[in-house]
Amino acid sequence: MHAKGTTRTTSGVGDTCYDLLVIGGGINGCAIAREAALNGLSVLLVERDDLASHTSSASTGLIHGGLRYLEQYDFRLVAEALRERERLIHAAPHLIRPMLFVLPHENAVRPWWMVRAGLVLYDLLGGRMSLPRSRGLRRSDTAFSDPLKGGNRGFVYSDAQVDDARLTLANALDAAANGAEVATRTALVAARRDVDRWRATLSDGREVTARALVNAAGPWIGEALGRLGVNTRAHVRLVKGSHIVVPRLYDGDHAYMLQQPDRRIVFAIPYNGLTEIGTTDVPVERPEEAVIDSEEIAYLCDAVNRHFVHQIAPADVVATWSGVRPLYDDGASEAQVVSRDYVLEMDEHGPPLLSVFGGKITTARHLAEEAMGKLAPALDVKVSQFTRDRPFPGGDIGDFAAFVAEVRRRWPFLGNDRSARMAHAYGSAITAMLADVADEGALGRAFDAGLTEVELRWMRDHEWARSADDALMRRSKLGLRMTAAERAAVQAWFDQ
Repeated sequence: MHAKGTTRTTSGVGDTCYDLLVIGGGINGCAIAREAALNGLSVLLVERDDLASHTSSASTGLIHGGLRYLEQYDFRLVAEALRERERLIHAAPHLIRPMLFVLPHENAVRPWWMVRAGLVLYDLLGGRMSLPRSRGLRRSDTAFSDPLKGGNRGFVYSDAQVDDARLTLANALDAAANGAEVATRTALVAARRDVDRWRATLSDGREVTARALVNAAGPWIGEALGRLGVNTRAHVRLVKGSHIVVPRLYDGDHAYMLQQPDRRIVFAIPYNGLTEIGTTDVPVERPEEAVIDSEEIAYLCDAVNRHFVHQIAPADVVATWSGVRPLYDDGASEAQVVSRDYVLEMDEHGPPLLSVFGGKITTARHLAEEAMGKLAPALDVKVSQFTRDRPFPGGDIGDFAAFVAEVRRRWPFLGNDRSARMAHAYGSAITAMLADVADEGALGRAFDAGLTEVELRWMRDHEWARSADDALMRRSKLGLRMTAAERAAVQAWFDQ
């Protein structure tokens, strides 16, 4: 790939030297670590908490072009995201599920012709794609229209649902499989520039050096820049997005995109047998303010009640989550119109520093490719584009329905629900996990919600899980179906 610097070395003062040090284990940091490792660089990624422990596990969980961004004339971002959507569907078919979205036109704040034109443009920007193109609601679409107050006025279009935390994890797994070191629960304490390298102190006591550094700390990007002693032209704008989960609102595997009087949109999406509703756009000053408030809950309940026959109240909410989006501050006056595009700022006053502002989970792979393009000259690497069509770990399964059928044939004792859940979570890696499992008893201790010791050991030994929250709220969503006592039993297993 390139002539020098491809392996980590030890300097005369005992420091381990890498080509690239990545700060932040969210989707952007993990995607950049993967891209760099696949291009032959030695990489260390450090994350002070767990992988995807903040924004990257608190998204709406969609791989989408961003239909609403067309109103902001952000055609380039939409086109890029739609191209990435097509790639990701094929690269991670276990984690990403194509989904039909119903866009009701009753209570709409945009004229019918505008919405239809936007959907036609959305299809055109997507180019050749495997998903169905948009159309109007038909009288025969009773599964789509019956749950709605307004009947069958509206549209149907395609996007996809993703397990955001596991897609982040898949990037880290592929990085590690190609030589990267992934250090969770490890923070950057300080770093400074030497003549040709960064010298960094980590919270695990190590001193390491790197030829280049990537700041992908998300909402904490400014804090990280302070530790690096770097001033920047760019700024990050923090916007809180909150979600609620309620008992299932409707039957079917489709989702709804609901237009609101304030011109925002709210999604209602199938979610582990329940319905997820989100999101909000609330400016905040600090990342620690990522906590849902009563006004947001009321807003999301009202959004549902405006459109659905089935009415809900705050008392129906069974779970919530909030994440802070670190958006690039483009000077827009309102949170919902701040660009979701990303900005990569390169500082080459000495050893290079690349800071990542903004971005979204759909475009993280493309962001990583662009980041490598910026870093390549300084690191003397020729960037390959073979990663564009590379399957993510577990994604080499072909047709997902056929894969699930094979899992059920080989391990019938898993049952239909558990086999589908595990096939989605692990893809082809389930074969290695269950290689020595011939019956229910071989799964080990049974916890609740279909979780067993075999799966917990896999998360701990292969996926960096160190706590019940890691296993139950990020690597799976099983914690939503467990009581506090059941979650405590899983934590006791980790503590033993």
